[in-house]
Amino acid sequence: MPLEDLSYNFLTGNVEKLVQWARKSSVWPATFGLACCAIEMMASGAADFDLARFGMEVFRASPRQSDLMIVAGRVSQKMAPVLRQVYDQMMEPKWVISMGVCASTGGMFNNYAIVQGVDQIVPVDVYAPGCPPGPETLMHAILTLHHQIQTGDILRRRAAGEKGTSLHMVGEASTTKMLGGVQDLV
Repeated sequence: MPLEDLSYNFLTGNVEKLVQWARKSSVWPATFGLACCAIEMMASGAADFDLARFGMEVFRASPRQSDLMIVAGRVSQKMAPVLRQVYDQMMEPKWVISMGVCASTGGMFNNYAIVQGVDQIVPVDVYAPGCPPGPETLMHAILTLHHQIQTGDILRRRAAGEKGTSLHMVGEASTTKMLGGVQDLV
């Protein structure tokens, strides 16, 4: 049967591609603004840049309603367990964007109080470089994440082995232990 004989209300495709398209088109970010990068993140949701055209018009305050964590700014050692707890409360599949040089590498704060890269705490999918990165850079990182979601690259990488799992919650919420040479609190 040739394609010309089919009616126009017929759609073909596989379910995996449809699910990847739906995930890409409805990413809801959880904000984790910690420093000056958070101002640029807020500006990207304003009318000038309008993240609503990418299906991201609502920044969620609850991790249970979001699937993307944008870590904007430097992460202190005291904030690291909170960051990991928020990440653990997010539903699967979940993604992380590290926004700014402070979140990605510790930036100019090369001391004991700042985590030297958020990828020691949570697995990072896309890095947005800059100090602070502008809304255009964040939007490029979001579009890069959308492309990875659409092609399924992220899920294949996660199945191979997840990085950033060096923080394990032990016992009560106040008792944490960070493995991997960052800090031990027991």
